[in-house]
Amino acid sequence: MERIPKPIPATLGFRVKSGWAMAVLLVGPRNAPKLVKCQAVLLSDPRIPQSKQPCHAALELPEKEGKTLRKKLARIVAGAAKKSVHELLRQASHEGHAVVGAGLVVGSLVDPTTLHNEHIRAHGLEGQLFRTVLRDALCAQEIPCQMLLEKTAYITASAALSKSPIDTKRIVAGLGQLHEGSWRAEEKLAALAAWMAFPAGAKRAV
Repeated sequence: MERIPKPIPATLGFRVKSGWAMAVLLVGPRNAPKLVKCQAVLLSDPRIPQSKQPCHAALELPEKEGKTLRKKLARIVAGAAKKSVHELLRQASHEGHAVVGAGLVVGSLVDPTTLHNEHIRAHGLEGQLFRTVLRDALCAQEIPCQMLLEKTAYITASAALSKSPIDTKRIVAGLGQLHEGSWRAEEKLAALAAWMAFPAGAKRAV
C-alpha cells in the first residue's frame, strides 16, 4: 500500500484589524520557522459595509435600535471569522499541513467599558469583538490560541522563544524574503504570532 504522508505541523498568526486580519501560515521547526503563506482574510461581510465598524454604525441610533443593530452585525462578524478560519484550515490541509496552534496580535486589551469617550469606546468594543470572534473560531476547531499586544509583542515573543528582540526582529524580517507581496508591520506581526504559537520542542514532520 502507498504510504500516506504525515501532515506537516504548522501554525497560524494574525494581526487583527477592523473588519479584516493579516494571516500568516508557518511551518517549523520552532528554531527555524519558514513562511508558507501570507494573505489578508475577512472578519466582516463586504456586502454589508457596516459590519467593518459595527459599533460605530450604531452610535447615531436610539439605544434600543442601536443595540439590535450591534447584535445583528456581531453575528455577521462571527460568521465571517468562522468562514475565514475554515478556509485557511482547508487550504492548509490541502497543502499537507496540520495547524497545531495560532496567535493573535491586537492593538489593545483595554476593557472598553472603562473608556468614557463614546467614539473611543466604540473602537475598543470593535477591537474586542474582532479578536474574540477570531479566537472563538479557532478554539472551535480545537486550535490553541494566544494573544499578543502589539506594543510589547516582540519583547513577549523574544522571551518565550529565548532570543533577543534584535534577533527576533531579524528572523521575522527574513521570513518575508521569498514572499512576493509586501512585508510590512502587519505581515511581520502576524508571522511573529505564528512563530510563537509553535509548541516548545515542535519539529517538522518528515
